Amino acid sequence: MIRRIRSLLAASAVAVLVATGLVSSSPPAAHAYSWAPISGTGSTWSQNALDQWRRNVGENYGMTVNYSGVGSSAGRRDFINGTVDFAISEIPFQSNPEDGSQPEVPRSGYAYMPIVAGGTAFMYNLKIGGKRVTNLRLSGAVVTRIFSGAITKWNDPAIQADNPGLAMPDRAIVPVVRSDGSGSSAQFTLWMSKQHGDIWTRGMTSQFPTPGNGKAQNGSLGVAGYVSQDYGEGAITYVEYSYAVKSGFPVAKILNSAGYYIEPTAPSVAVALLQAQINNDPNSPDYLTQILDGVYNNGDPRTYPLSSYSYLIVPTQTAGIFTAEKGRTLGGFAEYVLCEGQQSATALGYSPLPMNLVLAGSEQLKRIPGANANGVDINRCNNPTFKPGDSPSNNQLAVSAPAPAECDKQGPNQCTSGTAGSAGTDTPVTGSGSGGSSAEAGGGGGAAAGSGVATGAADATSTGGDAVYDANGNLVSGSAAAGGGVAAAAVSSPFTLAEDGWKAPQWLMLAAALLLIAAIILPPVSLRRMRTTRAGKR
Repeated sequence: MIRRIRSLLAASAVAVLVATGLVSSSPPAAHAYSWAPISGTGSTWSQNALDQWRRNVGENYGMTVNYSGVGSSAGRRDFINGTVDFAISEIPFQSNPEDGSQPEVPRSGYAYMPIVAGGTAFMYNLKIGGKRVTNLRLSGAVVTRIFSGAITKWNDPAIQADNPGLAMPDRAIVPVVRSDGSGSSAQFTLWMSKQHGDIWTRGMTSQFPTPGNGKAQNGSLGVAGYVSQDYGEGAITYVEYSYAVKSGFPVAKILNSAGYYIEPTAPSVAVALLQAQINNDPNSPDYLTQILDGVYNNGDPRTYPLSSYSYLIVPTQTAGIFTAEKGRTLGGFAEYVLCEGQQSATALGYSPLPMNLVLAGSEQLKRIPGANANGVDINRCNNPTFKPGDSPSNNQLAVSAPAPAECDKQGPNQCTSGTAGSAGTDTPVTGSGSGGSSAEAGGGGGAAAGSGVATGAADATSTGGDAVYDANGNLVSGSAAAGGGVAAAAVSSPFTLAEDGWKAPQWLMLAAALLLIAAIILPPVSLRRMRTTRAGKR
């Protein structure tokens, strides 16, 4: 009897939680299942996110997802050779590589599934007067000249022009590049060849040529590790923003097409990728791959120009070591990644996927042998970029992204606020220009500005010159250059009191909590009463 009371109360509590949407009723993974272990290799660009997701599904669902960050090029080779169950890469298979390497031709069916967005950042280690610089700004042409070996000193006039608030030191620049084949190198060189082809003439390549004044290191951890050491003073590297955040180091703000120097926070990446062109032909072998020309030249002042996606490459047929049993695990993991996993993307230094890519990714995971044939339940997909009823073209991060501060505009002034892992550490003005804070835009400076997920309405109103954008990133009212913040409301906790009292979800959650407490307390109380009654009858 006691057990039955406890079970009924607990079941009622779970039912209430499901009704609030805080517990998903569709299990991408459940302990009742026996999950076959799966293994993959590839990108280090997205590895910080992947490692967190692997831990989460292991602890919560009993899945074993093994992964080795060996670089995107090696991951694609492993997939071709059939030695892994999946691969992760920032670029698709290269059928006609521009660097002259062998064509990449998989031996069995495959599909691309976007898993996370992010910004390729420029992490650096530089001091002026013994104090670390945290607010460096660079134009695209200057970045290209640094990594092609044309600019070799930090006090080069072109760098000084980008940084009027800093008296740049007479110190050698050490560009640190990847020694292994990587998607980061491919995306960076593609951007340089597209935007500054008169400077970078080598085209896109996964194997970055080491500049004469540079160093080459293996993997994202290798390049970030070199820059973050004491001997790395003067060094700069290209790496996913997440690594700078984890290392406690700043990244350079990069000049965008609107004339603002922008940091690759989650909102600035989300805004940039509104202009990404995605191959939407399901019959194409490159379905869901990205064309980023529109991102590079996005005229929205909130844009970070080196923004992109990373892909999970999944089998679409059983072959070699891949079986339907492994497909069930891979499909369950993919469901988690598209929905719940995106909740941690921002805190890890990435930008979560929007609804249109979640929906497209859901169609891809259906193609995995053994995976859930129904795909993702979009109304129970706990993804921070959308809510039930949103249009697939919406991205809540882009809607609420703050406009840049006036001191981030190209010109005589320069924001002093630190970026990435140095958020909260300002750099004093040492140059001729005046300072300012990124907080002027209402979003705060550095990583903190983009670390909190916010939601905003497309028809939000603003005061003064604040800029307001619609769900597609288009300016609705105000001035894009005003430096004001877009009206936005932070995500409230489940028990936040509204002005007019609690809403239904809060009351349902309170009921769930009371039922759970009852499930714990009432059975022992009932048992004591039963024992007392029996003793009295004796």
